[in-house]
Amino acid sequence: MFDLILQALSSGVLIGSVYALIALGLALTFGAMRIINLAHGELVLLAAYMAYVVEARTGLNPYAAIPLALVATCVVGTAIYFLVDRIREHRELNSLILTFAVGIILTNAILLFFASDVRSTSSPVLQDAVSVGNVFAMNSEIIAFAVSLILMAILWWWLKRSWYGRAVRSVSSNRSASMLMGIDPTRTEFIAFLVASILASFAGVALYTMSVVQPAVGHALTVKAFIVTVLAGVGSIPGVFCAALLLGITEALTVTLASSALQELAGMVLFLLVLFFMPNGLFGAHARRG
Repeated sequence: MFDLILQALSSGVLIGSVYALIALGLALTFGAMRIINLAHGELVLLAAYMAYVVEARTGLNPYAAIPLALVATCVVGTAIYFLVDRIREHRELNSLILTFAVGIILTNAILLFFASDVRSTSSPVLQDAVSVGNVFAMNSEIIAFAVSLILMAILWWWLKRSWYGRAVRSVSSNRSASMLMGIDPTRTEFIAFLVASILASFAGVALYTMSVVQPAVGHALTVKAFIVTVLAGVGSIPGVFCAALLLGITEALTVTLASSALQELAGMVLFLLVLFFMPNGLFGAHARRG
C-alpha cells in the first residue's frame, strides 16, 4: 500500500506540473483583461493534435512539433483576443459566452479533422520507464516536468524583470493607473494573450507525450485550469504551481485508492472545500489579483 501511495504522489506531481502551465496561461488572460478564456483548454488540445500530426506524418519526436503548435495556438489565440476586445458592454459575461462558443467550435473542428479516436505518442523513447526504488515514471513525464519548471522560471523572470512583464502586472493591478504611467492596456492585453498561447502550445505537446488526448479533453482542461487558479488565490507562479500539484496529487490518489471514475469529482470537491473554507484561495491574501 505504501508503494502505491508513493507512486500516486509521484504521478500527481508530474501531471500537476502540466496543469500548472495550463493554469498560468488562463491566469494571465484573467489578470490582464479580467476575463476567463473558456477556450484555453481547446488551445492546449490544438497543440496536442499538432504534435500528433507531426509524429504521425514524419515519425519525428512530438517535441519537434512545438514550432507548428506555437503558430497554431498563437493564430487562434490572436483571433480570440480580437473577438473579445470588440466587446464593449458587460465584458465579463459576454466574453464568457463568446469564448465558450469558440471552444465548442474548436472542439468540433478537431473532431471533424481527427475523429473521436484516442491519440497518444508511439515514441519508444518517451514511453520507456525510469525507476527510482519502487517508483516508476515514463521519460515523457520527466521531460514534461522539466519543461514546465523551465517555462515557469522564464515566465517568473519575464514578469519580474522585463518591461512588458511589469506592464502586464500593472494592468492586472490597476488598469487606469497603468494608463497614467504611459502603458498601453490594449497592447499589454494582447501580449498576455500571446504568452498564454505559448504556454498552451508547450503544455499541449507535453500532455500528448505523457497521456492520451481526444476532442472532449479540451473542456476538462479548462475546468482544471480554473480550479487551479482559484486554489492558488494570489495568482503568483509558485502559488499556481503548488495548487496544480495539489490537484494532480488529489486526482492520482483518488484513482489509486478509489476509482478512476471519481477522478474529476475529487478535483471539484477539493475546489468547493477551498471556496467554502478559504474563499481567498490556499495562498490568498485579503485582495486577490489575477
